[in-house]
Amino acid sequence: MTPTGGKANIKPAEPARMNSLFASVQVKHLQRGLRHAEAQMADMCQLLASYARQSAKLRDQADMLVARLFDFSDSEDAEIQVGLRRLAQDFALVQDYRHAQVQRLETQVVAPLKAYGGIIANTKASMKMFRADLRGELKELQKLENIRLNNLAARQTDAEVNSRKASSNAQHSLMKMEESITAFHHQKRKDFKRIFMDFITVEMIFHAKALEVYSHAFQHLLDTKTGMHNQEDPRRRERNVSKNMSKVRETFRLVEEEKRRSGKAKRPGSHHLG
Repeated sequence: MTPTGGKANIKPAEPARMNSLFASVQVKHLQRGLRHAEAQMADMCQLLASYARQSAKLRDQADMLVARLFDFSDSEDAEIQVGLRRLAQDFALVQDYRHAQVQRLETQVVAPLKAYGGIIANTKASMKMFRADLRGELKELQKLENIRLNNLAARQTDAEVNSRKASSNAQHSLMKMEESITAFHHQKRKDFKRIFMDFITVEMIFHAKALEVYSHAFQHLLDTKTGMHNQEDPRRRERNVSKNMSKVRETFRLVEEEKRRSGKAKRPGSHHLG
């Protein structure tokens, strides 16, 4: 009661409760975005890990083919035997490059994606701290609402002070959380760009080297005598070989330009790919 006998003018808690509701909506929105990013990263990591495993399986199958070529060459005459052995050696060299490709995919592409599990876990921990602050704010607001309903004017001031403090903490935490989530998504986009640039670079280097070896293997087979008269026009054969080598040089040029743009130093374990 006031000194004049009227009821105390107690402020309703509705504005603070609306702020809490708005904060709750924001938190749910941030959580949905984080869950979506987590699912995206996990799916991409799984697919690229499978890609690397399939490349490793292809390498193993090719190694078996190399062994079969050597076995097959033993049953042929000297000229064919030389050609088949050269082919087997060239194909084995390609698998060395493929092995380096698999290792690079695992370390430069798959591993960084796996690391996002820890990054997302830390972000979730931050959101958990914010939810604790929000629950504290809601508790204080409920206390203020009870005081208003029971007209306990003597305790109203303390409750309002605590409510304002809890609301300020929650708003501060929400701001920090929004900054954290924004930074997370920004860094995720930068990392995606870097990871896929590494992925493309690894693929270009492997295919450029493989194309070079396959061109040599093609030339070796072309020069291998089979005991039959070679009817191919020598000029046409020269044009085909020249065309293949031009493709190889162009591919190398693109790879070197990409290396210069990215400014990357030669990584360990790259002695095969040069």
